[in-house]
Amino acid sequence: MKKLAAMLMLATALVAPATAWARDVTMEAQMVRYSGRAAYLAVYLTDPSGAYHSTLWVSGHKTKYYGTLRGWVQGVSQAGALNLDGITGASVGGGETLTVHANLADALIDAGYQVHVDTAVEDGGEYADDAVIAVTATPTTVDGTGYLSKLSITM
Repeated sequence: MKKLAAMLMLATALVAPATAWARDVTMEAQMVRYSGRAAYLAVYLTDPSGAYHSTLWVSGHKTKYYGTLRGWVQGVSQAGALNLDGITGASVGGGETLTVHANLADALIDAGYQVHVDTAVEDGGEYADDAVIAVTATPTTVDGTGYLSKLSITM
């Protein structure tokens, strides 16, 4: 009986990871051409009800300016936790493109989840939900409303 239980546990351990499928998702945020300081960006995911789910990327190293990314900050504060280890990078200048790669569970694809991008430039302005795009298996592009020219998502 012990041998059978051990074999079943081993088989489960080998098969279980295969059932947790994820896809590599690429998001590209194309900035409008502007002069001045580089922008801070927060790229985050919301669930079908619009509630904050997770942070995918934050651009800009000076945490004192994160408060200007208001939509993201509000979501994080409602969620009650933030861990930015390994998902931050330099701020993004006018005309540049930020490319973010994330592994998202298949259950999030075509299920009403959305990627939001907030942007802010020191002494320049802030745009909560500068661009919002659905997480879909179909490649999609939307226009930004502030510092973002376009946001696209592909699998």
